[in-house]
Amino acid sequence: MSSLGDFKQELIKDYNIINNKVFGNGVVRQRVDIVGDKLLIFALNKRVHSLSYLKATDSHVGELANHCLVEGLKKELLEVLTNKYRFDVKAIFKDYDVNAELSCTVVLLEKNVGEYLAPKL
Repeated sequence: MSSLGDFKQELIKDYNIINNKVFGNGVVRQRVDIVGDKLLIFALNKRVHSLSYLKATDSHVGELANHCLVEGLKKELLEVLTNKYRFDVKAIFKDYDVNAELSCTVVLLEKNVGEYLAPKL
């Protein structure tokens, strides 16, 4: 990876692939910000219609299905971050605002992102 910008672009592609795999559609728009040892991924998503239906029919089942999908995304993202980028991940947090169709994923790393990328630059 030749620059921080290249890393961000590659991570955006990976995140979109993961969203496609887990939710059946990619993100509409996304942005990656890096703050020290944190990766912040903001994304505009299209709501998965079957989840909306489930939630309207049985809110508990809808919430459980959504929880399982989010956990699946976090697992897939962890795999990419550790295997492809060799990051040591402390935790991954994800939240989604249904009305705005916006999600935020926060990844906490053991070291600053620059320390992981420095040998590759």
